[in-house]
Amino acid sequence: MTAPALPAAGPVPATEPAAPAAAADGRWEPAPGTTVRGTVVLLPGRGEHPGLYARFGRRLAFDGYRLLVPAHAVPFPDPRSTSPVAAGPVVLFARARAEQDDGGPVVLAGSDLGALLALALVAEVRPDGLLLAGLPGGGGPVRTDDELSARTACPVHRGLLADDPGFRPGALFEPVPAALAGAAAAARPEVPVLAFHGLADEVAPVGALRELAGRLPSVEAVAVADGRHDVFNDAVHRSVAARTVLWLERLRSGLDRLPSLPPPLLVPLDLHG
Repeated sequence: MTAPALPAAGPVPATEPAAPAAAADGRWEPAPGTTVRGTVVLLPGRGEHPGLYARFGRRLAFDGYRLLVPAHAVPFPDPRSTSPVAAGPVVLFARARAEQDDGGPVVLAGSDLGALLALALVAEVRPDGLLLAGLPGGGGPVRTDDELSARTACPVHRGLLADDPGFRPGALFEPVPAALAGAAAAARPEVPVLAFHGLADEVAPVGALRELAGRLPSVEAVAVADGRHDVFNDAVHRSVAARTVLWLERLRSGLDRLPSLPPPLLVPLDLHG
């Protein structure tokens, strides 16, 4: 894998550096000498590439967690593909499991269609947890007048998308492959699930998260007030990353492997970045 030319950890600059080439897998590591407390393999969504998760990767790395993002996840570059399984994520996850040698959690994550693929692959790769964001629902593609605003309210990330030659404008409005949606709906993961969803998401309304929480009582569902579709890169990205680290710490300590509590309520949380 080719690592992006970015620092592994440290403060987030006011403006984002140029993204790495879209063909390269993304990898963000804790600082040298730091114990890798766990690994997150994140499957990007429609139109995205690994470099767009640099900010999220640096934040996880700062707290000792490795982030890996495959260059090709679902079904890229051909959205018409009906296959719910992509070889790249499976191979990358197996490699991540082999590298995580201290018993720390190895988590499968996804945003948008990547969240559906993570659900579809859970029985095959057997992660220690699932981290989901912007889960699409059923029905046809939803189109808005301003794709960048539909994706994020963060001006830094919006500017990054606007200037990024690797970003595919319009991809967010391509239809969800039926086979992928079906495989995700049939999934019944027996691992802890943390799922974020923006209440201002015009692309994938929050009903998809409510349905997931209804059929998977172990889901910790976080509805983000005023959140847009790209939750990991939205205006509240700091709070989302912090909530993610807390959840990863619970996985590492084994707290989320204990008998589950009563199903959590889906409560809108006003997370401020």
